[in-house]
Amino acid sequence: MNYIGIDLGTSAVKLLLVDEKGKIMKSLSKEYPLSFPAPGWSEQDPADWWKAIKEGLKELIADTDRTKIAGIGCGGQMHGLVILDEKDEVIRPCILWNDGRTDKETRYLNEVIGESTLAEKTANIAFAGFTAPKILWVRENEKENFEKIAKIMLPKDYINYLLTGVFSSDYSDASGTLLLDVEHKCWSKKMMEICSVREDQLPKLYESYEVTGTIKEEIAEEFGLNKDVIVVAGAGDNAAAAIGTNTLKDGACNISLGTSGTIFICSDAFRQNKNNAIHNFAHANGRYHLMGCILSAASCNKWFAENILETKDYQGLQEKIDDEKLGNNEIYFLPYLMGERSPINDTDARGMFIGMDMASDRTDMYLAVLEGVAFAIRDCLEVARDLGIDIEVSKICGGGSRSKLWRRIIANVLGIELAIPASEEGPGYGGAMLAMCANGEYENVEACADALIQIKGYERPDADIAARYEERYKRYKAIYPSVKQLFRQLHQ
Repeated sequence: MNYIGIDLGTSAVKLLLVDEKGKIMKSLSKEYPLSFPAPGWSEQDPADWWKAIKEGLKELIADTDRTKIAGIGCGGQMHGLVILDEKDEVIRPCILWNDGRTDKETRYLNEVIGESTLAEKTANIAFAGFTAPKILWVRENEKENFEKIAKIMLPKDYINYLLTGVFSSDYSDASGTLLLDVEHKCWSKKMMEICSVREDQLPKLYESYEVTGTIKEEIAEEFGLNKDVIVVAGAGDNAAAAIGTNTLKDGACNISLGTSGTIFICSDAFRQNKNNAIHNFAHANGRYHLMGCILSAASCNKWFAENILETKDYQGLQEKIDDEKLGNNEIYFLPYLMGERSPINDTDARGMFIGMDMASDRTDMYLAVLEGVAFAIRDCLEVARDLGIDIEVSKICGGGSRSKLWRRIIANVLGIELAIPASEEGPGYGGAMLAMCANGEYENVEACADALIQIKGYERPDADIAARYEERYKRYKAIYPSVKQLFRQLHQ
């Protein structure tokens, strides 16, 4: 049988057609617009997602035996607020994960409700990107819209709802709402009360690999599919990527270099993160994980190359950087173009170069951008190390991971070995694997990943380069604390 994997990303949706042996038969992507209606705001129209998916599905399955398609699994961008009225019409554009408008609401949750209360009820503190602060923002700033809310959804759950008519979510994605009691896997009554939300406005919760329903009759007819095609609950993009890279065992780690950057660490048991600088979430395999998220990763690379240098010749920029330059660059870059989440939780923070002199050139600045992202990921890794978690090797995925230079920088900045999966499809592949498991192709998610995921190579740190980066990281760590108050003053 064949399976469809959907990766609902920030700039595009990626669709895969995969057989039961894991072979990718066809893949494609469809882009859609991203809106920035005010400084620090980030929105999308959910109708654009659905249009892109429908167009993509028609192309994806045009030349295949549609009777063999058995299931659909979706991984998607997390934290976005999709709200529907009683007629199931979208009330306003989705407020995205990288939207920074909720500084006031985030501070209210952390300082008035209190971080200890939030951690007790949800296992996390408030970050501006999370869904609950967005709900509070709509309540305070768009009262008419708030009063219309009948359903509150995450982005990939909206797609699943259109496919099946079932109002559902999974635990991994719901973990990032700040409405879920992660340890006990249920909606938090305390958080619903704080946000003025009723439980009937929230979706029914499932494990990622569980079937939520079958495709609606009109969907089956439109695409020529069997009416019994199953749809699984799916997962947040990072948990889905972890499935697609076989990051499932206790202590296993995956680094994702997409629009944002994440470091994802598996845990068989729930473990409270005492300083709350990284997230405690449920995993798509039914267990748990810790995750540090930086808001700008590959997007920093794209911004500097295309917006500043006005080139798309990434290879040309990178081929000028050899091993001698690694760890010897005098320029530093703070990659906080959209504010920052982990571990500093500061919506006022912004991107910044420091250390330039008359000898500096664009290659030095470009290298600083790549290094700045690596240092920010190192910040998250250090939180995990403070918790006693020893990471010696990590998988790496996402568009940025295709750069051998960037992988080399990250391996040396973090001082760990990077394993490169043979498949680079990430969340979409993970979604397809979840559908396979739900349809009985494999006993469980772990068995599926062990059978399908292979490693094609490794990036190992070099002792001399790693030592140079260790010294540079010490200097990097001093920059943000020195300018933190300046960022706040600039936003007053």
